[in-house]
Amino acid sequence: MICILLVAGHGTVLEAQIKNDDTGLYSQLAGVPKALLPGTGGKKILDFWWETVNMRQLFTEVYLVTNADKYKHFERWATANDFPVENVINDGSTTLEDRLGAVADLELAIRSRRLADDVMVIAGDMLCADQNFDVAQVIRFFRSEPGELIIYYELEESEKSSTRGIVEVCRDTHRINRFFEKPHEGQTTSRLASVVFYCIQRDTLSSLSDFLHLQTRAKDRSFGRFWEWLINEKQLDVFGMKLPTGFQLIGQVGLSDYTRWLTHYSTKQQGAPAKPITCRSFARVGLMGNPSDGFHGKTIAMSICNFWAEVTLVESQTLVLVPHPLNDPTEFGSLQDLFCISRKEGYLGGLRLLQATCKKFYQFCSNQGIALTKQNFTLKYDTNIPRQVGLAGSSAIVSATLKCLMKFYNITDNDLPKSIRANFILNVETEELFITAGLQDRVVQVYEGLVYMDFGKKLMEEQGYGNYVSMDMSGLPPFWLAYLSDPSDSGRIHSNIRQRWLSGEPLVVEAMKTFAELTDQARAALQDRDWRRLAQLMDQNFELRRSVYTDACLGPGNLRMVELARQFGSAVKLPGSGGAVVGLCLDGTRLVEMRAAFQEAGCVFCVIAPYDPSADLGSVGRDHI
Repeated sequence: MICILLVAGHGTVLEAQIKNDDTGLYSQLAGVPKALLPGTGGKKILDFWWETVNMRQLFTEVYLVTNADKYKHFERWATANDFPVENVINDGSTTLEDRLGAVADLELAIRSRRLADDVMVIAGDMLCADQNFDVAQVIRFFRSEPGELIIYYELEESEKSSTRGIVEVCRDTHRINRFFEKPHEGQTTSRLASVVFYCIQRDTLSSLSDFLHLQTRAKDRSFGRFWEWLINEKQLDVFGMKLPTGFQLIGQVGLSDYTRWLTHYSTKQQGAPAKPITCRSFARVGLMGNPSDGFHGKTIAMSICNFWAEVTLVESQTLVLVPHPLNDPTEFGSLQDLFCISRKEGYLGGLRLLQATCKKFYQFCSNQGIALTKQNFTLKYDTNIPRQVGLAGSSAIVSATLKCLMKFYNITDNDLPKSIRANFILNVETEELFITAGLQDRVVQVYEGLVYMDFGKKLMEEQGYGNYVSMDMSGLPPFWLAYLSDPSDSGRIHSNIRQRWLSGEPLVVEAMKTFAELTDQARAALQDRDWRRLAQLMDQNFELRRSVYTDACLGPGNLRMVELARQFGSAVKLPGSGGAVVGLCLDGTRLVEMRAAFQEAGCVFCVIAPYDPSADLGSVGRDHI
């Protein structure tokens, strides 16, 4: 591949304002091309791009196209920066009036040097808000798509779409459906702006001369007009890749823009250590319908404040995943200590979840046409979610890690919508770590609060995700939670149900349909504040599960907790895959007595504090009776 840097602009506003500045602060910069103005750390603007593309393993040659008026400036820059002087191309123009136009400059480089390879084109006098992006990732994405590539970014609120080339991009295919050069108000709602950063296939290079024959005036030979013609009229396949960062110094900027950019980056380089990013995801309880989420059923689940996973990310020189001192032990007091910890906690801590999430995140961004910056970080996690009791502890760590990565790399909800985010988290666990799981936990941890979920087959096949509805959490009754202090592996609870369901066994197929019906009835009970009806439905949910999975599969520990709760007249069911029970007791006195009974039986008991995202802090103070 060949890279061509374009720096042939004339008569910029910035140059004129520097020349006419009365303060004398910028007199030494008079006549200096915008691309060669001082940046940060002693570097010029063009230096950043040269460092980015100066890689022989990616580019066989790098060329720079300038004009006759500024040629000597760039020749001197080339000799000082080990740039091949023979690759500096002079387009012969000396004024704004006799300029060739950006497309003509590119065509000149291709024709004069007889180039017959794929080309990356970059305006060498603009900058990314974060210059440290991965150009190799851009090239890989370009070669994965059957067409040209345009880099775009999401406009900041202060930027007007009427000053940019705006693209409309298909989320699924990444194909650019329409291109608008400086659109008028109402032409498009898109806020995705193209910059002069393109990859063009060798077979498409001939289109440059075709376009130039149609456009005789230099002002019409802009890349914006070229892409409008190629995409809107010729309907060639052109794809988009997003840089999750802004751009500065695009086109006609003034002295105030330049000084503001200098101040911003000087402060960034000198400033304080990077601020840590900390995100939480909460445990959840399945109130109704589980485990039908993996069988095209319906469920209702709720986030709870009692337990959570917290992940912290801070920028660092290298990428570091920090083991948790309790959950990822490497030292033990004795062989007996190792035996006891391994029997109770298992062998797999949270470190693998961090690593798998990072791997899947990079893969997702690459596949979705999002070019990440080359920033490293240190990740560490903490969690108080009890292990192996079916409260979605693993997915909480994955969810919190994903939140941190999205914030760090400026990935927005438009880039990774909540509905897709839940699928992402599930795929981390099922595809990377082979954990048996369904969508319910991931959905409620992404949407948070009390969520109704419909995983109907038609929905899942047509849109790739279910129908998820956040429900009103005001005035909820006192749900409670109890779990075994020494649980068995909750993963065993899934048994062979999936095989039986896939084979069409009537008992299992009908049970999953009934779970969905119970969920719809529970949704109505919640909306009507009919807590007695909800309690009846919770009991029915458990009995249906028991009939399908059998007592042998549910295990003696789970059954003992259910029987104990029923002695006090409480509704009770499994909130997840096993090891814990969730219940609803409408008699406050019996609730206090039941708590004592569970504690005497060696179980951990608490009243649930629902997490309401609309109230942020939820009902933290409710864990008492």
